[in-house]
Amino acid sequence: MKTVFQSPVDPDFVQNPYPFYDQAREHGDLVYWDDYGKVAAVSHRAVSALLKDRRFGREVPAEMHTPGPAHLAPWLAVEAHSLLEAEPPRHTRLRALVMRAFTSRAIAALEPSLHDLSHSLIDEFPDGSFDLLPAFCTQVPVIAICRLLGVPEEMAPSLLRWSHDMVAMYQASRTPGTETAAAASSQEFTDFLIGYIEQRRSDPQDDLITRLIVAEEDGEKLSREELVATCILLLNAGHEATVHSLGNGVKTVLQLGIGPQAFATDMIDSTVEEILRYDPPLHMFTRFAYEDIEVFGHRFKRGDEVALLLGAANRDPAVWSNPNKFDPTRPITTNTSFGAGLHFCVGAPLARMEMRIALSALFERRPNLRLSAEPEYSNTYHFHGLTKLMVQV
Repeated sequence: MKTVFQSPVDPDFVQNPYPFYDQAREHGDLVYWDDYGKVAAVSHRAVSALLKDRRFGREVPAEMHTPGPAHLAPWLAVEAHSLLEAEPPRHTRLRALVMRAFTSRAIAALEPSLHDLSHSLIDEFPDGSFDLLPAFCTQVPVIAICRLLGVPEEMAPSLLRWSHDMVAMYQASRTPGTETAAAASSQEFTDFLIGYIEQRRSDPQDDLITRLIVAEEDGEKLSREELVATCILLLNAGHEATVHSLGNGVKTVLQLGIGPQAFATDMIDSTVEEILRYDPPLHMFTRFAYEDIEVFGHRFKRGDEVALLLGAANRDPAVWSNPNKFDPTRPITTNTSFGAGLHFCVGAPLARMEMRIALSALFERRPNLRLSAEPEYSNTYHFHGLTKLMVQV
């Protein structure tokens, strides 16, 4: 197996990781990424297979589990009850309960209000140059999640701060300050949700929190800790990924001069899928091996961790012709941006709907939108999103 070297905080890599992925993929399905100290899957077939292989999973094998540091206790408590970090049988139970509440009907019911929201945000665009991220790309998904959960929209600034602080724990640029902020925000987020859940118990409404409270599978319901972790997961995963997807997509379209026709009714779905493939919001998931096993020519031992590079898989020339070209007319082919298998993102339908509605509205209303400054990506790998997106009409 080839050993590759690439710092995930190197400025050139942060701005454009794809040349590294292309070089790594030339060495086969798997490489050893020295900077991370672990094997990395870089081909589409390897990433897809390992995402679906039940001999690998998110939970640390029981005999390798160690208590986390005390100063991270609030963050670790949320992680311990998260659907994202669970494996069967716990995952089976949690996902079944969540899917009883997170229904296609509940998502579809948001569509009219998301149309109105997108247009009202566009109405408020200032004259001259402005940052589209806080003015539009951030607002659509966070307000959508507030409405879905039934949380007051005036809570959005706090939800954003808590979310940013918590997900920063997964960044390669994580520092002791990151940990302090994550613990504090986890505690504040938990305290808020505990109070709000109790309020919904006594005053049920037609919202996701109420449906999560009453959801039942084989006589079991979500515990209070599971309710809190599920609400946090839906906000953090749903919001962070969609903000980056919207920002990355608009940046790509404006840089390449893609016309508004890409967002017409007959093309919007393929454009959204191409955005997700071409410049996804999340570039790495990790899995632990649950047994001694050989896959793709490498022998994993139980407990070995493997990095699944979604950003590399989505540019694999074995699947897409000319994969480094953005082409919204491509036939839709399954990419790995929402994962696969047991942990396929439960919020994928919502994210796609948000992107479809927001991008259609933006380029219908502002067909002459253009960049007013060179966009820069944030040093937040394994997330991949912009620091700002300065535009003007």
